[in-house]
Order: sequence, then structure tokens, then C-alpha cells
Amino acid sequence: MLTFVIVAVCLVLGLFLLIAVLSKKMSAKASIPLFLLLAAVIVLVNSVTIIPTGYTGVKTTLGQVSETPVRSGITLKIPFIQSVELVNNKQQDITFRNKIWSETKERTAIYYENITVTYQLVADKSSWIFANVTDYENNMVTDNLVASSIKAASKNLSDTDATNRSIIEPMSLEMLQATIDKKYGEGVVYINMIVIDNADFDESYNQAIAAKQQALIEAETQAIENQKAIDKAEADAKVAKTKAESKAETELIEAQAESEKNELLEQSITENILKDKWIEKWDGKLPQYMTGDSQGILIGISPDKGE
Repeated sequence: MLTFVIVAVCLVLGLFLLIAVLSKKMSAKASIPLFLLLAAVIVLVNSVTIIPTGYTGVKTTLGQVSETPVRSGITLKIPFIQSVELVNNKQQDITFRNKIWSETKERTAIYYENITVTYQLVADKSSWIFANVTDYENNMVTDNLVASSIKAASKNLSDTDATNRSIIEPMSLEMLQATIDKKYGEGVVYINMIVIDNADFDESYNQAIAAKQQALIEAETQAIENQKAIDKAEADAKVAKTKAESKAETELIEAQAESEKNELLEQSITENILKDKWIEKWDGKLPQYMTGDSQGILIGISPDKGE
């Protein structure tokens, strides 16, 4: 803002002097102080530089770069001899939209695309960056460095992890930071973040995965059906076993009851009861033969003829 005001004052004074001289309303002698004032203002403008927040200044003297960067604020310089170049030390994003092909630890082809890298140039290294990196604004973080880092990261990961952003992104950041440090030295560029918008496998791999998943689904479905059949057979067998056990138990109970009944009958039948039963069943006929008590002689018994 201050620089703008000074430049505006210089333009106004210069225009005023030009009009005055051309219109001959001011003598050449009277215009000398104004010309001196204008020259002083111009010198003052070239002696002051304002460095905005988030930037550092790199002061050069006749092309010689100063090793110490200038912090934000107002700084003085030797007019027409020294100049101050601004170096952006804010976080900056650079996006690489081309596909980066790589492979996983399992040698599966995979690609990454729409990769955004957020980086920051360290303020204390601004003079070194300005002096040593050609077109540093575009060449500090290149697509080749990013591609190399992502490829190195993916080759250490399985197929599952290689597409997991929470794994591949921080690993790629670590690889990129190491590569940047190796190229420029530590503490020159800080990588804040890497965002990978899309990661996918080659189409042939996706088709193979889809076929495998379908086969797994079919196998799981068949296994469920087989298990259902086994469960039903086991259930039927248990029912049959239960029924057989129930029937056997019933028959056993009935047999025990019958046995107990017979035992009670045997205990309850006396000799008199047997005689009574025998009499009830006798048809009135005497046996034709009887056995003697002592000698076992058979005696024939004939019914009375006279009757």
C-alpha cells in the first residue's frame, strides 16, 4: 500500500511539472526544486520494498544473491543497485492429473491419478532455493518425483493395501519427503500432504476379481444349502431316534407292568383258589387213570354202567 502511494505521488508530481513546463506558466529555474523533489521521490521508491506476510525476500546486489533472506515487512535497499525478489513460503498445492502406473507387492498392475501434493518452501532456505533451483516455482516438486515416490510405496503393499488411501497416501508422503531431502537437502521443502483421488487396478485384474468374487458367492451359497440339508437330516434322525426311544420306553414300561401284574397274581393265587378254579372249569368227568401215591400203579377207573 505504501509503495502504491509513493508511486502515485511521483506520477502526480511528474504530470504537474510536465504541464507547467509545457504551458510556460513556470520558469525553468522555478521548476528545478520540483524536479529535484520528483527525483528524490523516485529514489525513495527504489529504496523501499514491502514484503507481504507469507513471503520472504531475497536481496541481490548486482546479481549477487545474499545468503540471508529478508523477513516480511518494510526493508531498505540500495536504489538501482539492489533488488528484492519474493519467495512464496505459504502452503502450495500442485496437482498431477495423468495416470501413474505401478504394481503392488504381488505384481498386480495398478494406477493412480489426480494426485494433489501440498508442500511448503522453508523460509530460512529461500535464498538457497532462489540461487540454486532453476524456475523453483514450477520445478521444486515435479511429476517425476511424485511418480517415483508413489511407485516405491505401492511396491511394498499388498493388493488390498495399495488401494487403501489411509495407507498409500502417508507412505507416498514419506517416500516423497525422503526423495526431496535427498535432492535438495533436509529442511528445504516440507511435504504437508498427498491426496490420491483415484486408485484402481488394470481392467483384466478387475474382471478376474469379479469372477473370483462370484465363484466365492456361489460356493458360499452351495455350502449354506449343504449345511441346511445336513441340519435337516440330523434333525430327522434325532426325531426318529426320539420316537424309537419313546416307543421302546413305552414297551418296557408295559412289559414291566405286565411282569409286575403276573408276579402279583402268582403271589395272590393259593391252593384253595386253584381248586375253586379247577372246579369251575371241570366238566363233571372223572379221569380214567390215576396214579397211586406210593407205587405209581395206574388204576383204571370206569364210569358206572348202571347209571
